[in-house]
This record gives sequence, C-alpha cells and structure tokens, in this order.
Amino acid sequence: MFWVLLLLLAWVAAGTTCTRLCLASVRAAAVVDDETDRFQGRGLTLYEAAFLSGGPARVAELTLVSMARQRRLLLAHTGWATVVDPRGRDEMERSVLGAIGPYGQSRIAPVRTTAAAADSVRVLADRLVAAGLAVPDGARTTVAGAVRQVRAAAVAVLGLGAVALLMPSQAQENRPLVAIWFTLPLILTLSCLAIARIEVHPYTRWASPAGQHLLSALARRADTGSDDRTYLTTVAVRGIRAIGEPDLRAAFAHREPHA
Repeated sequence: MFWVLLLLLAWVAAGTTCTRLCLASVRAAAVVDDETDRFQGRGLTLYEAAFLSGGPARVAELTLVSMARQRRLLLAHTGWATVVDPRGRDEMERSVLGAIGPYGQSRIAPVRTTAAAADSVRVLADRLVAAGLAVPDGARTTVAGAVRQVRAAAVAVLGLGAVALLMPSQAQENRPLVAIWFTLPLILTLSCLAIARIEVHPYTRWASPAGQHLLSALARRADTGSDDRTYLTTVAVRGIRAIGEPDLRAAFAHREPHA
C-alpha cells in the first residue's frame, strides 16, 4: 500500500498550491469600493489610462507624444527628442524635460526609461493601487508565482501517479483504481489553472478588474471620435503601435546600430 503515501503527497501538493493560487487571485482582484466609486464618477485621465494599459513606460510614451502633438517637442524618426518649449505644464511633462536634460536634445529611449521611473509616475501608480484600479507589484508577482506552483504540482501528481502504477509490487487488478485516485488531484490542479487563465490572465496585467472596466469604457469612447484627445486616448490605451504614423512609430522603435 505504498501508493497511498504517494497519493497523500499528490493531494498535499495539489491542495496547497491551488489554495495559494486562490488566495493570490482574491488579493489581486480586491478593490477599495469608496475610491473606485469616485473614479467611476469622473472617469480616467489619460495618464491614468496609460498606466493601467501599459504601466510606467506607456505613461512616458503618452507624455512624449502629447508634447509632440502640441509642437512643444520634436520627435525625429531617427530616435531623437528635441525640446521646443522648455516649460512643462504638469509633473509628467517636467519629468520628461528633466530627462532630456539642459541641452534640450536626447535619445528617446533613455528619456522614456528615466521618465517612467520618475516620482510623478510612482505617485500616480500609488494612487491607482490605493483606489483598487491597479494591481500592486507584489500581487502581480504572487499570482504569477502561484500559477507556476500549480503547474509544478500538476507535473508532480503525474510523476507520483506514474511511480505508483509502475511499482513492481502493484497488483495488475489494482492499477485502474490507483489511476482513478491520482486523477482526482490532477483534475483539481488543471481546473485551477483553467479558471486562473479565464479570470486573472494575463497574470502581469496592470489594471485590476475595476480598472479594466473603466479602460473598456474609455476605449469605446475613443473608437467613436476623431479629435486630438481621441488620438491621445488611442496612444494611452493601445500604445504607439496602434497609431498610423510611421515616422512616430520609427522614432520610438529606433535603435542605434552596433559599432
């Protein structure tokens, strides 16, 4: 009856990892109702939408494109940003100007990286997390790690079941029963993975379920407009690749050739 011990190990692995995944998913989906209602009433700003869609890098991209649309910044297809108006109208723009530096010209890639790490972006992220619209870094990492653990548990259950079935002392007539018993923890792990993929995939998503709801409403409004705000909304929600300007896409995608 050594296979019973292996079955217990399989159940422990499956039960423990599935419980961790469920708890991590619940924490990731938790929202602060009062703050979320406040956002529901006023909607999202473009910066907030950019963060929920693509994180800090998307916020930096949106700021660069917004300043370029206002002719206060030139973005060349060669990958350079040149300052036309050195006065920033908000903290995000001042972060971009500070990243470009006192000479008024810099490569776009380092500007985007520096602006994405600015204090103004961190304050924005903290506000969205506190409102329950953004998923905290720890929660995203926890969910992804829990999913990996459940996958490992599924493999372990298969391995333990194979060992139990192939044991020399295992009677031929008992093997179907053993296989059935090991199928149960395997079904548990696979079911958890399937539910996680439907409910919380992708696991590194910036927006919480409440944030996704607001983003969906903003995206629908963007599809029905054609003004400058609609253009910037498209950049915030879908990124640079969604716009139809090859020169602008080339400016952000440009890489220096290796020497």
